[in-house]
Amino acid sequence: MMKFTIREIAVEDAGRIREIDAVNSGIAKENYWKARIQKFKTQTGDESQHSLGYVAETEGKIIAYILSEVRAWEFGSPPCGWIFAVGIDPPYRRHGVASALCRHVCRQFQAVGIKHIRTMVRRDNLDMLSFFRASGFRSGPFVELELDLDS
Repeated sequence: MMKFTIREIAVEDAGRIREIDAVNSGIAKENYWKARIQKFKTQTGDESQHSLGYVAETEGKIIAYILSEVRAWEFGSPPCGWIFAVGIDPPYRRHGVASALCRHVCRQFQAVGIKHIRTMVRRDNLDMLSFFRASGFRSGPFVELELDLDS
């Protein structure tokens, strides 16, 4: 089993998170990640207590990340956790790192009384679908709908 530690995300982690995301998505989103993590770490009020971001490190190198938050009352849903970003550096896949991050977030949500966690995954992203299914996720009570404005 691979040795790694999990810690809270820091604003300085944005560059490494962008690198991991770019490898996985094929798109370097420098401004997105910089702004997203900055906003994530500087929230104030009750919401900031329930925004959860963690990285996994080995030998001082970030190898994976997970970002999540509590969202409430959208579409008639009571407060629930949302995982909105997970990424792992490809050489570190299949070593339990992303699963450990997911379990960590689940425990943190449970500690603040959250009973359900949701996410969205592209239908054609079989690796991510497999990961979430293996983590216990199943179809939820909502259906995503989309309107193509270019048609």
